[in-house]
Order: sequence, then C-alpha cells, then structure tokens
Amino acid sequence: MWTRPWRIWASSTSEVGDDFIRARAPVDTRTRQPMGILHGGVSVVLAETLGSCGAACAAPPGQRAVGLDINANHLRSVSAGWVEGIARPAHIGRTTHVWQIELRDEQARLTCVSRITMAILAPAGPAAPTTPATSATPTTGGG
Repeated sequence: MWTRPWRIWASSTSEVGDDFIRARAPVDTRTRQPMGILHGGVSVVLAETLGSCGAACAAPPGQRAVGLDINANHLRSVSAGWVEGIARPAHIGRTTHVWQIELRDEQARLTCVSRITMAILAPAGPAAPTTPATSATPTTGGG
C-alpha cells in the first residue's frame, strides 16, 4: 500500500542543469492505484517536487519559494517501470516563477503535463514574539 510518499524518491535519480531539473519515480506496488496503473497523485508529487526544487535553485540567495498553484493533465497510463520528469522554467520573475513539467514513460511517451506557480518570498525575518494567551472572559464597555 502506498502510505509513505517520501520513500518513493529514495531510489530515484536526479540531475540539475542550467535550465532544467530531472528526476524519476518507480511504477510498482508502492505507486500504483487499485486499477494497476500509476496513481495520478504520484505524478503530481513528482511534478511538484521538481518545480519546487527548480524554483528554490533559481530564486535569489536567501529568498524562499513556496507553491501557489499546480495543475496536471494525465495523458497516458503507466503500469510498470519508471516515469521520468523534467521541469523547465516558463517564467522567472521577481515574485513568481512558473515551471512546466513533463513526465514520460520508459519509451519516452508523454504521460503527464503539469504546471506549477511558485511565489518567491523575501528572506524570513526574526520570529515574531509570542504573547501570552489573554483571558477568555469577555469584557463589556461601561457606560
């Protein structure tokens, strides 16, 4: 049963180039849904991982990349082997990045296309001080 998605990536390979990031995921008992094909959520996890990592690599030093939106179109089912994803930037802006991700099976057939939009945030400042909880007793204005 597929219950721990982070373990899927332990056996994947990855590559980072000047304008892309690539990784793959297995299609096996851990990643197949009850119909015997790759679970669509696995494709989205791979796409989001690639887009998020790509944006983090491309963001200015100290800035953070966080997801705003992701979509995916599943075009072809896969029942065994591996799917490989490659993410490339479609837009690198000051406050947003858009990454296009393609997933392909071992025969290089397109199985899923995805797009993720990432917000690029300023470096995190010091943590805001916490205040003690206030009394839950309501107050009324006197008059």
